[in-house]
Amino acid sequence: QVQLVESGGGLVQAGGSLRLSCAASGPTFSGYAMGWFRQVPGKERERVAAISANGVRTYYRDSVKGRFTLSRDNAKNTVLLQMNSLKPEDTAVYSCAATALGGSYGGPFLYWGQGTQVTVSS
Repeated sequence: QVQLVESGGGLVQAGGSLRLSCAASGPTFSGYAMGWFRQVPGKERERVAAISANGVRTYYRDSVKGRFTLSRDNAKNTVLLQMNSLKPEDTAVYSCAATALGGSYGGPFLYWGQGTQVTVSS
């Protein structure tokens, strides 16, 4: 089992940048595909980006392509989501998630962090 802790959220003006970090516990972090999701109250949670266990494959939802970059450092048990050119519609609670050990970056995601608020002002 893996435990996840997010950090890096906050308030930023439109056009600005934030970097979200997800720290994972456990010695087998390199065996988990990872993802970032976001949710706005009253709306369904949506997958923002995902990365395979070895970091070779990535997925981005269309609305963030070219603005967000997901990376991982398996030596440091961390996943980073660099968010540039932020828009007010990016405002949400962002959560880090992991699949089962050996899982695909397409999911399902079984382990979740508590989430971090990202607010983009216009």
